[in-house]
Amino acid sequence: MPLFLLLFVLFAVAALLLAALWPSRPGAAALAPFAGRNFAHRGLHSPDKSVPENSLAAFRLAADAGYGIELDIQLSKDGQVVVFHDDTLDRVCGVSGRVDAFSLEQLREMRLCGTGEKIPLFTEVLEAVGGRVPLIVELKSGPRNEQLCRLALALLEGYQGDFCIESFDPRIVGWFRRSAPQILRGQLAQRPRSYNTLPAPGGLLLGWTLANFIGRPQFIAYQNRPRPLPVRLACRLGAAKVVWTVREEADRPRVERENEMVIFEFYRPAPRFR
Repeated sequence: MPLFLLLFVLFAVAALLLAALWPSRPGAAALAPFAGRNFAHRGLHSPDKSVPENSLAAFRLAADAGYGIELDIQLSKDGQVVVFHDDTLDRVCGVSGRVDAFSLEQLREMRLCGTGEKIPLFTEVLEAVGGRVPLIVELKSGPRNEQLCRLALALLEGYQGDFCIESFDPRIVGWFRRSAPQILRGQLAQRPRSYNTLPAPGGLLLGWTLANFIGRPQFIAYQNRPRPLPVRLACRLGAAKVVWTVREEADRPRVERENEMVIFEFYRPAPRFR
């Protein structure tokens, strides 16, 4: 291959990669309510599960302590927006089956981690927090993404408090880019090999944030591990840096130095670090 053709190919590949991972730069005003804050992962829940994750008790404790809150939303079978992390109910509720296979009435009969806490509606969480602290709302990917996005946006538009959204699914981030560009949006990502339900190319695409062209995220929330080069480049190009989930007090100085926002659990940092 002639040298000029090789250089052209290399330039074209580099240009395509840059176009794929280029983020949006968040404005200072949009980022201000979130920057320099610690966010309680699924609320301020406890290692012994006496205060379970994604429970109203955990959210009230986090808000009372002044922490921002990270939480997860998805749909019940009958289209209600509930706050729950896993696709299935086994780990937290001891019930076999997917969350979206049960109606809200059925879900309300279940208990979180053997406590008296129930799976909350998103509206109940918004009411409990009451705008006291900022929220990071993760939308879980599923067969009804657009419905979840529309319902979540309708609820958030009536909320008197600061919030942003994030998702592992670039299509969800892209929906908010098109439908609600005024809302701060983030792309969740992790090591490519962690996407174990996808073929290797899909893991690389998502783990290296090469699908940023869909949602043009304004922040990238990456797991508490070294960021691969494409993710570091996306952050250098303007995306704010967020880390999840920090579980050791020993990591606190580093993550607070390196990131605009920190999602933590099982230790008690100061609510703000800047």
